[in-house]
Formats: sequence, C-alpha cells, structure tokens
Amino acid sequence: MKDEEIEALRAELWKFYEENGRHDLPWRMAEADGSFDPYKIVVSELMLQQTQVPRVVPKFNDFLVKFPSFKVLAAAPLADVLRAWSGLGYNRRAKFLWQTARVVSKDFGGTLPQTREALITLPGIGPNTAGAILAYAFNQPAVFVETNIRSVFIHHFFADEEKVADKAIIEKLEMLLNGEPEPRALYWALMDYGTFLKQTTGNAARRSTGYAKQSAFHGSRRQVRGTVLRALQERPKNFAELAAEVSDGRLQSVLDDLLREEMISKQNGVYQL
Repeated sequence: MKDEEIEALRAELWKFYEENGRHDLPWRMAEADGSFDPYKIVVSELMLQQTQVPRVVPKFNDFLVKFPSFKVLAAAPLADVLRAWSGLGYNRRAKFLWQTARVVSKDFGGTLPQTREALITLPGIGPNTAGAILAYAFNQPAVFVETNIRSVFIHHFFADEEKVADKAIIEKLEMLLNGEPEPRALYWALMDYGTFLKQTTGNAARRSTGYAKQSAFHGSRRQVRGTVLRALQERPKNFAELAAEVSDGRLQSVLDDLLREEMISKQNGVYQL
C-alpha cells in the first residue's frame, strides 16, 4: 500500500469529522483547562462496550451526577452502582467499573495509570479498552481495534477480501497514527466515519476474523440476569417472590451465578443487591 492511500484516508477522515462528527458527545467535552478527565473516559468506555451511543448518553450523564470521581464511586455500595447502571445491560461492567475505581483509589492514589500494562491489570479493561483510554484520556497514539475501525479499513483497503485479520488492519492503523499530533480526535473521526459506513454501505467489519455477532437478548440468560437484578432493586426478595416475577427454569442457576460473582447476597433465604 502506498503512503498516498493513507494520506487520502487521513484527509477524508478529517473532512468527514469536521462536517459530520459527533462533537457534542459528553465524553468528548474537554475540561476548562483543555484536558480530558480520565475518569469520564473510563466510564464512557465501559458503558459503550456492546451498547449503542444513544442509550449511553443519558445514562452517562446521570451516572456522573451520582458518582463524579473514582473516589466517590469507590466509596459507594455496589448496590447503588447497579441501580444507576440499570438499563444498560451487561451488568458485570458496572461491577468492573466499581472495582476499577477501588483499585485506582487504593493502589494508584486516585490517579489513573497511563500505560497499557498497568491499565490491563484493572477489572474489565482489556488491551483494546486500555488503548482507547490512552488515546482519549491522554492523547497517546495507542493502537486499538474495534468494529468501527475494522469497518473503515476493510472498506478502504480490503474491499474484495474475506476473513481480514486484525493484524492486517493494525498495520494500516499504525501507518495512519504515525506522526499524528492529534490521535484522540483522529480516533473520534474513525469512530464516526465507521458508524456512517455501516449505516450507508453495510457492516464491512463482518468480513473481519475479529468480528463476533452479538447474541440475541430476548430469551437469553442475560435477560434473566437483568430481570433478577431489576427485581432486587425494588427490595430484597425470597426465591418464591422472584419466581413470581421471573418465570424461567434457569432462575436458580442465575441466582447461583450472581451470588458467586458477588453481584447479590443471600441471608436467611432472602436475596438482595
């Protein structure tokens, strides 16, 4: 691939972002001094995992009102965090975020570390999420790949190929990031352009070896878990009360899982957050 192709993509990304970028997303808003609050970036990245932006925005804003910092979140009961998270799904992410806040507060003096190696030691943060945090919070040219990024590079450079490996995409991405003074904004452009391509030309990321189709929610074990947690937000309940609300043969095994994960507790036959 010629360098001119990379520069052509760069120019297209900046033009698209200037004209069509989602500049008003709350996690893209700088602080008064022009910096970006790492805490807000971590919250947004955990919330955005497998969840669409329109659903995340109001929950993100409400969550920050309740828990404005790592310190406040770390001090909160997990039950309160789960209640604030309700409606986003994949409730393990809420616990991971809460655990991360506790680790950052206890082991890092309340300051988020700025290396991938340190970030991936935090609960719920893998290599790609760590890369996103480094780019968005600290403007580092960290490499990470997700579905929108795959869509852009497959559309532009692998249009006639199937089973495109992330390794091939990363090679192109590294070229794009090389010498880029604003990797944070460039990634925003990639995200927004990838979303546009999926809406207008189809999801090219399906031709990636890293693509994994999200399983159906209705009738899934995830749905049962979510229903149980919502039921317990109201008040503690025994098995019979839960069974009256959750008519599913998997209820007991779901409760056992939630107990083992310490998402809920049980005392005298009564379950609670």
